[in-house]
Amino acid sequence: MKAFLDENFLLQSKTAERLYHEYARDMPIIDYHNHLPPDQIAQDLQFKNIAHAWLYGDHYKWRAMRANGVDESYCTGERSDREKFQKWAETVPYTLRNPLYHWTHLELQRYFGIKDILNGNTAEEIYNRSSEMLQETSHSCRNLLTQMNVKVVCTTDDPLDTLEHHQTFAAENTELKMLPTFRPDKFILIDAPSFVSYVRKLEEIVGFTIASYDDLVKALNSRAQAFNALGCKLADHGLEQIYAEDFTPEAADKVFKAVLAGGNPSLEDSKVYKSAILHALGVMYSGLGWTQQFHLGALRNNNRRALRTLGPDTGWDSIGDFPQAVALSKFLGKLDEFDQLAKTVIYNLNPADNEVIATMIGNFNDGSIAGKIQFGSGWWFLDQKDGMIRQMNALSNMGLLSRFIGMLTDSRSFLSFPRHEYFRRILCNMFGEDIENGELPNDISWTGQVIQNICYNNAAQFFKF
Repeated sequence: MKAFLDENFLLQSKTAERLYHEYARDMPIIDYHNHLPPDQIAQDLQFKNIAHAWLYGDHYKWRAMRANGVDESYCTGERSDREKFQKWAETVPYTLRNPLYHWTHLELQRYFGIKDILNGNTAEEIYNRSSEMLQETSHSCRNLLTQMNVKVVCTTDDPLDTLEHHQTFAAENTELKMLPTFRPDKFILIDAPSFVSYVRKLEEIVGFTIASYDDLVKALNSRAQAFNALGCKLADHGLEQIYAEDFTPEAADKVFKAVLAGGNPSLEDSKVYKSAILHALGVMYSGLGWTQQFHLGALRNNNRRALRTLGPDTGWDSIGDFPQAVALSKFLGKLDEFDQLAKTVIYNLNPADNEVIATMIGNFNDGSIAGKIQFGSGWWFLDQKDGMIRQMNALSNMGLLSRFIGMLTDSRSFLSFPRHEYFRRILCNMFGEDIENGELPNDISWTGQVIQNICYNNAAQFFKF
């Protein structure tokens, strides 16, 4: 019987062990998509305690706690940090076979050297030990990243963001890079109640009136240029699905002006506008030399009562079953037709779409660069062992896993970076199993190089940070 979370955790063969320890383990990290707060990195924040670092904003843990019968006051409410941590500790034993069980104990080991199992009885000691360490300089926000050998973090930023924290950080010229990512979804979702207010806020930032669709495109381009000046190389969109209706700029302008005047767009008009602005943004990304990312398939804010009382992004989202193939093909194809298709990463949240995405990317990989169109790693509900394996198997069967740009955290937590280790162990175990079974040649040197490429080198070459 193997020990829990030992040095060969998830590695089921001697070949897998060798691939991980000799090739994958020590590779640096490029975390090209996350939700880390830029101000905390710029200020090199020191967390008050482990609950502050671990539980604030972590809807993964909140969902588990709620499922375990924990009152909301211990999740997002006014209970003390120590009380919240106790309830999380009491929940952990019930997360067996959920990735949270692995992540929790990986993070305790990697950042704090704590190998005890977290539960209600060990909570106090673990809280005190980890919280004390978090007061040390070695465990400031930046040094938590350095401990994990992180070289680049790309935060996710709204066009309305002043980028002041990125400017402050960039002026320090540190070895660690923090770069912004452009996420203009607020200006795509024209049927959202807050759309017009966002447009008015954008006017204040760009310094001119936004009275037409062309004005909006001009304003977003202005913000993109500001992002670009700070090293931004990526845009990101979190959408239910791609919009690719037939449109004209004139039709989009008509819809836009009607909404500015207080009108409510029809479903058809909304799709026309969304299709137009998505295409315009895609053209812009191509001109800037950026990579565009699409996180597709989340069904958000399912619990209306929770949305009303707690707001969005508090753990009430799920996998959606939206159709993806036709619109995605049309959207990418229209950009490609005029050589305006930027490097693209497509993430799907519904595992039923794995093969759809794995084959779709092959339609637009044109040989200009290796892996120009990427099938992104398993994310959100799929960034666990089964989800990662299924994504990589689909990509292996229908594309080139060897050109994959690998893992990212997609996290708000500075303690989440052992997820890269988790991914690397799973990756090495997959290759090791194939070699042990005679399905791949016993060429450790080449296989190890492929693994290193997936872990770091492919992303470094793809994004050119």
